[in-house]
Amino acid sequence: MSAPASSVHAPAPMEGGVRPWWQAAPFALVFLLFFVVPLVLIGMVSLWDFNEYELIPAISLRNYLAIFEGCSHLTDNGDLCVTLSTYLSTFKFCLLVWAITLLLGFAVAYFLAFHVRSPGMQTLLFVLCTVPFWTSNVIRMISWVPLLGRNGLVNQTLMGLGLVQEPVDWLLFSDFSVVLAFVHLYTMFMIVPIFNSMMRIDRSLLEAADDCGASGWQTLWNVIVPLSRTGILIGSIFVITIVMGDFVTIGVMGGQQIASVGKIIQVQTSYLQFPLAAANAVILLAVVLMIIWALTRVVDIRKEL
Repeated sequence: MSAPASSVHAPAPMEGGVRPWWQAAPFALVFLLFFVVPLVLIGMVSLWDFNEYELIPAISLRNYLAIFEGCSHLTDNGDLCVTLSTYLSTFKFCLLVWAITLLLGFAVAYFLAFHVRSPGMQTLLFVLCTVPFWTSNVIRMISWVPLLGRNGLVNQTLMGLGLVQEPVDWLLFSDFSVVLAFVHLYTMFMIVPIFNSMMRIDRSLLEAADDCGASGWQTLWNVIVPLSRTGILIGSIFVITIVMGDFVTIGVMGGQQIASVGKIIQVQTSYLQFPLAAANAVILLAVVLMIIWALTRVVDIRKEL
């Protein structure tokens, strides 16, 4: 005989919100061990002193002062100090790559979201966009060398068509090759979030804009772009943060001749100048966080998601 319904009691929830905290505890532990602790260690090491033989765990601002040494005035040649020149170079690549990946990513996402009607075809084309990610970044970068070199396919084609009389030198180991490699590697980080935002747009809004007599460009600018700004912001954060800290791409495609903040940190680490590299890493983190903060002031991502 079954017990009366009144005698059956559901298990009482744990008081004080313990259950949600226990659920979040594993993720919080991972976040603490692999994000917070390394950042604290980097900040701590950045304040240490060092010499040719050892690290000296003594609080000192020597590393930060060394990074900005001479930055209060121009050099004798009228140039900026090394740190500011390096950051300007990094910002230049960041801005160029962001603008190009945004245009390409938006165009590809727009095509997939609004011109490909079949979900199966959308999935197929989307998977094709991810094919380059099946190989290493280094392999994809190196693949440009035989194409862009002095005796590469591009130069041979240009000379064969009579467009140039001698090989073009700026195609490889230059700013152009660095930007090209960045765009090749990171455009997908812009396509995915923009595509996801576009797929969430209510198609009836586009029909309403068309009924009101809006042209295709007006619909694009006044309806699609504003409703895709969350994806644009997320993609921008991905691309900017990756490019700001990248040193492999600039080293390989720049022929080890182009400076960047990430490259300086990598060189300082290779020379065992860990406190100086840590100080540069802290400054770079602060700069990137300021950029992200400025982007989130334009679009409040918490309200959009």
